[in-house]
Amino acid sequence: MSDKYGQQQTMFETEGPATRDSGPVTCLGMTFENDEARRAHFSEELRKKLQDPEFRKIEGFPIGSDEDILNLSDPPYYTACPNPWIADFIAEWEAEKPEKPEGYHYHREPFAADVSEGKMDPIYSAHSYHTKVPHKAIMRYILHYTQPGDIVFDVFCGTGMTGVAALMCGDRNEVLALGYQVKADGTILREESNEEGKKLWQPFSKIGIRKAVLSDLAPVGTFIAHNYTHRDDVFSFRKRIDSAFQNVRKKLDWMYETVDEKSGIKEELLFCVWSDVFICPECGEEIIFWDAALNDEGKVESEFQCQSCKSVVSKNSSDHALKTILDHVTKQPRKITKQVPVEVHCKNLQTGNKYARPVNKHDLDVLKKIEDMEIAWHPSNKMMFKDECWGDQWRKGYHSDVTHDYHFFMKRPLAVLAEVRKELHDYLPGLFLITGTIQGLSRMQRYTPGSTFPNMIRSGTLYIGSLHREWNAISWMEGKVRGIIRMYEKMPTSISECAIGAQSASDLATYPENGIDYIFLDPPFGDNLAYSELNFLWEGWLKVFTNQQAEAIVSKHQAKELDSYRALMAGCFSQAYKALKPGHWMTVEFSNTKAAVWNSIQTALTEAGFIVANVSGLDKKQGSFNAITNTTSVKQDLVISAYKPNGGFEERFQKEAQTEEGVWDFVRTHLKYLPITKQQGALLQFVPERDPRILFDQMIAFYVRKGYPVPISSQEFQIGLAQRFIERDGMYFLPDQVAEYDRKKMTSGTPQQLSMFVSDEASAIQWLRQLIREKPQTFSDINPQFMQQLGGWSKNEAQLDLRELLNQNFLCYDGKGPVPEQIHAYLSTNWKELRNLPKDDPALVTKARDRWYVPDPNKAGDLEKLREKALLKEFEEYKEVKKKLKVFRLEAVRAGFKKAWQERDYAVIVAVADKIPNNVLEEDPKLLMWYDQAVTRMGGE
Repeated sequence: MSDKYGQQQTMFETEGPATRDSGPVTCLGMTFENDEARRAHFSEELRKKLQDPEFRKIEGFPIGSDEDILNLSDPPYYTACPNPWIADFIAEWEAEKPEKPEGYHYHREPFAADVSEGKMDPIYSAHSYHTKVPHKAIMRYILHYTQPGDIVFDVFCGTGMTGVAALMCGDRNEVLALGYQVKADGTILREESNEEGKKLWQPFSKIGIRKAVLSDLAPVGTFIAHNYTHRDDVFSFRKRIDSAFQNVRKKLDWMYETVDEKSGIKEELLFCVWSDVFICPECGEEIIFWDAALNDEGKVESEFQCQSCKSVVSKNSSDHALKTILDHVTKQPRKITKQVPVEVHCKNLQTGNKYARPVNKHDLDVLKKIEDMEIAWHPSNKMMFKDECWGDQWRKGYHSDVTHDYHFFMKRPLAVLAEVRKELHDYLPGLFLITGTIQGLSRMQRYTPGSTFPNMIRSGTLYIGSLHREWNAISWMEGKVRGIIRMYEKMPTSISECAIGAQSASDLATYPENGIDYIFLDPPFGDNLAYSELNFLWEGWLKVFTNQQAEAIVSKHQAKELDSYRALMAGCFSQAYKALKPGHWMTVEFSNTKAAVWNSIQTALTEAGFIVANVSGLDKKQGSFNAITNTTSVKQDLVISAYKPNGGFEERFQKEAQTEEGVWDFVRTHLKYLPITKQQGALLQFVPERDPRILFDQMIAFYVRKGYPVPISSQEFQIGLAQRFIERDGMYFLPDQVAEYDRKKMTSGTPQQLSMFVSDEASAIQWLRQLIREKPQTFSDINPQFMQQLGGWSKNEAQLDLRELLNQNFLCYDGKGPVPEQIHAYLSTNWKELRNLPKDDPALVTKARDRWYVPDPNKAGDLEKLREKALLKEFEEYKEVKKKLKVFRLEAVRAGFKKAWQERDYAVIVAVADKIPNNVLEEDPKLLMWYDQAVTRMGGE
């Protein structure tokens, strides 16, 4: 096949424009002869920095030698360690912005629309990663919150899609692909509805590149991000790759040359199928999984027959067969799980036909020759630098023979990867090609008979299946080259718009405060993904590794519980808060089904100082393995919009904190940041953030974080809201907001109420409030509906009688006096004969008697006082109990914690919290807030 590579030269052209290195370049105010001179100068500066012991103390500093970090870096734009030039870039970019008009005030509502973007894009597909938000989805947020030249920040950048999105905001075609319009002057318009329901195009942003600061704990993440955002020119890339692959093919093409033994015709090996071999638990004979488990339709059966004794067995009931090989790295014998080649897929070099056939003697001879050959350098690290059970991803069965990183590879593709790296080791786009193909060429590449999908990696895992497809590694890598070129052709050529470094998000001391215009984060969520373990195979080839100590995940192997995760995330959000400009926004994507993780994120955001204004959906259209197969996995990610309070409010609050005016200043300011409307299609949605109870919770959280007692009760808050703000459909608005809400309501109708799930006392009260507000009813009407809601009641929550819930929270009309307004409105609307009657009319009174209704805030005060007294009485009993509480009234604990906080009795909060099951504490955001703050205050006293 020596002539085959000649055909490839049409793909990797040898003529083209000058390369990026050919002329003078300016960087951070300095001019260099060419780009290589720029890199040499800043590499020397970075070398000096790496010799500073204090620099290496920055949290999350990667594991790697100075030389390996320098070889991987492209300073000052990218460093495979903390980037010491970030502050310089931010200062330069800020100075380049046009002067703002006099009296300019930045203000944006949260981006409240649900977003749906697919992943089938040349940019997205150029390099895989465990979790990635499509850049087009992020573009919508960046365009909404920023203007050209603004600085966008992502401290969990992964593959750098936030940086890609920032750059692509300057690409007219990419913006048009989002469904927006772009005027000749660069103004971007989106479709909205006017009062009559007519569709209009309204301006909201300007086309133009945004600057990006990207960081991640994982060196491989930042390396991929750099290659996405600082692309080489296509000609230079093609020329370098062309030269490397000519040499690789000359040396290793023979590994993929085979022959049809019957006809003698030469073939090219496309891929080889390998099968696990098991030991029959009954007779002890070997069972080749391929032969035994595949049925006549090519489907894999979970149970299969031993060909020797005819016993029916399964993978779980059978041990792997083992064999001993001479390890080509250690030169020592090593036991491995036995796999045998069972089928090869070939291309006939005379006819071009493709077909599958059994393995023949020539195929086996080639494999024997490969086993005996020496290959170029490749990583040979102990997995996670540990012995035996090396991490959370380790599994006893399929990882029993995996102690080092190179054990994830068959020797043939490993030889190709090693040879390509030998050719391209000092060329960063060449390493990008290698990391982009490692997973697909590993033993994690599964084979499913009949499937045409080429890449069968189980995302988010290090799973090795019983059937493995070993691709022709040279052809696979050449295919990836074509993918990278398609990505390059879409990306802008500028290299000075992104600054990237590798460090922990919890230590950004070198970043300037109040310097970032907008933050987009897709952080790790609990135990969803073990990033450092999943990245280890990639990072071995880069020789720079993740420092696990600062990794913000829940991990048994690292002994990190949910409390540790929450503390790490709080530290990360706190650093992001300092970096963000006052009054500006942060978007956080969330993907985890566990309530405790959701509450940990929200608590961490609150502790950092952010205020949550909106939660919407993000559909990435193509799920991970877990999301596709696990019914409890999140099918749609959630997007949290949170803001940093503006400086003016913070200054005012210092003076108003201990007065009621501080409460209303907070609410007034907060309402400005909330979405006025939410829509799902043409339907208007209820905005929960404008619900009075949510507003009260937000106000309390703000006061608690600041360390001030809350100067107002719930009923006083409800009365004050009604006096100062305008209510519509159970939501509160500022006077200048309500007109827009009314206009939307005219065209979209009354908002749909959120469906309620009753699991405890608080949700039961909310469900009853919604039910009775819509239709005042008698106890006998309410009871059967209420009983149907109790299937999901929490096992730790004391179940209250319906009468007790009604008596403590609602009022019942006893037939004395005028019919209450709420009941009167309902009856007169639904019964013609009851319309236009006075409120004391006997017919109306008879129909209204014994109906429960929601009291207005002015009359709810006495009820609330009685309820609070009963709750605190129960809390006193919990304080005296010596043993753990198994079943209790959660509302009583909340009321007790609030009272103890007001009295600065933090020890009581901690003591009672210790009696509550951990999962209850972690899954309740209010309890978690009181507890975390109490622990913090006790530590400071």
